[in-house]
Amino acid sequence: MPRASKTPLAPDLRDCDERTVRAWTEPMAVTPLGGGCYRVETDDDTYTVDASGHRCTCPDYRFRGTNCKHRRRVAIEITRERVPAPGQCRADCARCGHESFVPATDDVALCGDCRLDDGEVAVDRETADTLVVRQVRPDRADEYVVEATRQTVAAHDTNEGYPPDDLVVDAVYLGDQLRTDDPRVYAFPYSRLRQVEDAD
Repeated sequence: MPRASKTPLAPDLRDCDERTVRAWTEPMAVTPLGGGCYRVETDDDTYTVDASGHRCTCPDYRFRGTNCKHRRRVAIEITRERVPAPGQCRADCARCGHESFVPATDDVALCGDCRLDDGEVAVDRETADTLVVRQVRPDRADEYVVEATRQTVAAHDTNEGYPPDDLVVDAVYLGDQLRTDDPRVYAFPYSRLRQVEDAD
């Protein structure tokens, strides 16, 4: 295994312009406001940065049109994952409970390790069948009733042993997905599925 080299995380400030140096070194508090906007508090004043619109309410931006220290500080804080990027929010993962940044539009907050997106491939731990994920529901397995069986996902006999408070995942069998335009969707406890890199 190659040995890791020692490198600083911050840029060499001797090579940076004045606004970048100030963005890295001055005390500032950055607070997400939603809609891609952030409040930036400095020792002197408070400004609003619109990261999506590339604007700031400070005089340096408004009168000079510069990429001010406040905009740069917001970019640093987003890159270092100290604040969520535009379109994201801070939330506890509904699966593992770890705090992370997730898309603000998601119905279910799932961290990067627990996230299952539409189209991802998974394997049924019980049958080894390959499935294509359709969605992760906010419902618990012991609450979500499957219409065809009139019982909860947790009550299904093949789901015994999986946590009853598991999230419910809608998925279709890969063969059905390939053969028909409207495959039947099945509901599984989250823990029953194992994510795979590819379907080979």
